[in-house]
Amino acid sequence: MRASTGKISLFLGLVLVLSACAGGKDGMLNLRAGKVGPDEFSVLPTKPLQTPTDLASLPPPTPGGSNITDPTPNADAVAALGGNPDRLTRSGAPASEAALVNYTLRYGVQAGIREELAAADKQLRESNGLYPTFGNFGNLRYYRIYKSEALDQYKELERLRALGIRTPSAPPAE
Repeated sequence: MRASTGKISLFLGLVLVLSACAGGKDGMLNLRAGKVGPDEFSVLPTKPLQTPTDLASLPPPTPGGSNITDPTPNADAVAALGGNPDRLTRSGAPASEAALVNYTLRYGVQAGIREELAAADKQLRESNGLYPTFGNFGNLRYYRIYKSEALDQYKELERLRALGIRTPSAPPAE
C-alpha cells in the first residue's frame, strides 16, 4: 500500500513541477505562441538587387509606396498561385471587388487603429485575468472573457431587417 502512495505522490510532484514550466502571457489559444521559430511567410522571393549607375537618381523612400526591387508583389503572388495578375486593381484587390473596397474606405482609415485595438484587447485580457489562459482544472477561460465582445449574428440580422436593410445572403425571414 505504501509503494502505491509513494508513486502517486511522485507523479503528482512531477505534474506540479512540469505545470510550473508552462507560461507565457500572449499564448491565448495557441499553446505554442511563445515559441520562437521560422515564419514561412516572411521569406519572399524578390527580384535580384541592382546597383543603379547614379545613386543620386534613387527616389526617396515612401512608406507604402512601390519598391524598385519588387514593383508588383501582389501581381507576382497572384501569378505564382495560378491566377491572372491582369485582373488586379491598383490596390491589389481584384477589379470585381473595387466597388467594395471603395465603399469600405468611404470614411477614410483611422490612423493607428491596430495599435489602439491591441491596447484595448490587452487591457480587456488583463482586467479579466486571462493570464494564464487556463483557469482551475484546465477550464478554458478565453471564450468566457471574449463573450461580451462577440457579435450575436441573429440579433444583428433582426436589427438590420428592422431598419429595412436587405440581407440577401442570410436565411429568409420566417
